[in-house]
Amino acid sequence: MESSAAIFDVGDYVVYPKHGVGRVIELQNSEIAGMQLELYVLRFEKEKMTLRVPFNKAESVGMRKLSSDKTLKDAMETLKGKPKVKRTMWSRRAQEYETKINSGDLISIAEVTRDLFRPDDQPEQSYSERQIFEAASSRLARELAAMEKTDEPTALIKILEVLKECAPQWYESVE
Repeated sequence: MESSAAIFDVGDYVVYPKHGVGRVIELQNSEIAGMQLELYVLRFEKEKMTLRVPFNKAESVGMRKLSSDKTLKDAMETLKGKPKVKRTMWSRRAQEYETKINSGDLISIAEVTRDLFRPDDQPEQSYSERQIFEAASSRLARELAAMEKTDEPTALIKILEVLKECAPQWYESVE
């Protein structure tokens, strides 16, 4: 088996689409089913989870470095936009939202966060809406926190401030 060069180094923050932001804690050589494999060992602190990803599978599963500053800026701008709520059944919308969150694409995650945000003076969300909103905003906050070298709660406050600042103009026009 030829050796493929490591794209990520120990200590790098990476985004694994289905789990969010993790950190490379080790590069490992293991023999699995008689084959030598080079593995990234990723640690996801929030989930208290360790994941091993073969070097040659990292790209195909969508593992990537943290977003660029431009992508982060675009995601924050997305939060300021008008929420887009389709008039389709909730089950179909929920599935679309989950797909966007699991894509690992920062802009898509920001869209879900924006679309499911409810200001305090608006009607309550359903439990499942709240769950998806929290999943999306948490995923967005973890990448923002890693990029700005802060923690998730601080990043989440920043995201919620942007949403609260822009929400009144969108919700006043609905009433």
